[in-house]
Amino acid sequence: MKQETHFKPNEWALVLGASSGFGGAAAVEFARNGMNVFGVHLDRQATMPAVQAVIKEIKHYGREAVFYNMNAADAIKRNETLDDIQERFAANSGNTVKVLLHSLAFGTLKPFIGKKVDDVVSQAQMEMTLDVMANSLVYWVQGLVMRNLMKKGGRIFALTSSGGHSVLPSYGAVSAAKSALESHIRQLAMELGPLGITANAMMAGVTDTPALRKIPGAVKMLEVAQAKNPGGRLTTPEDVAQAMILLCQMGGAWVSGNVIGVDGGEDIVSYVGQKNH
Repeated sequence: MKQETHFKPNEWALVLGASSGFGGAAAVEFARNGMNVFGVHLDRQATMPAVQAVIKEIKHYGREAVFYNMNAADAIKRNETLDDIQERFAANSGNTVKVLLHSLAFGTLKPFIGKKVDDVVSQAQMEMTLDVMANSLVYWVQGLVMRNLMKKGGRIFALTSSGGHSVLPSYGAVSAAKSALESHIRQLAMELGPLGITANAMMAGVTDTPALRKIPGAVKMLEVAQAKNPGGRLTTPEDVAQAMILLCQMGGAWVSGNVIGVDGGEDIVSYVGQKNH
């Protein structure tokens, strides 16, 4: 496999949700382009082989891989992890977190309205979904900046979807989290601008990931997305990872505060008709 050299040996990516899907693909792509990787994931023994596969690929490209199996929304664990990164950087003042990727997909998939309490999303479930999938981004950024782990030239990415501006059955809490996540990105872009750090939300098209498969009606979603996508295929995690690599380079320094579609034009197509031949 060919290794690119877009980044310096002392530049690291911190990937939240690094074990599979978008996070796993991004971790490997960052390594292929020369970055070392800190990975945060929450996995039990049954899913650890996927984590080990990502780590193996990172090391295949000659990059370091330091992974933390923890709840990324736990304040104590978050601070312990950031403190550990700070200690690891202490020996080399040139080390920096070039990229923070927020790719956490853990939320409640229940409707707002129903006949019984157990049938609908609860206050605790709503708050948990927003905390994990949106608010945790802010807390990780705060921790990085306060410890001076991310400097000028840093890039912050968060994974959003068309769910940030559209609705699906049982998707209300996640949709709210995506909307909040996009709002947080705009605020971070403004406040981090003077530091030379950008923040953007990457709006992936419908992608066949473990997280998507948990959504009711996922198979139908995949079929419709492929049928209406101008490119005739689904978005892949690698598509999104490669778009982030582009924005990490010098030309991306003035791109901030946006929701950037990486979907082949899928979101703009509202009608699935007969394809032109």
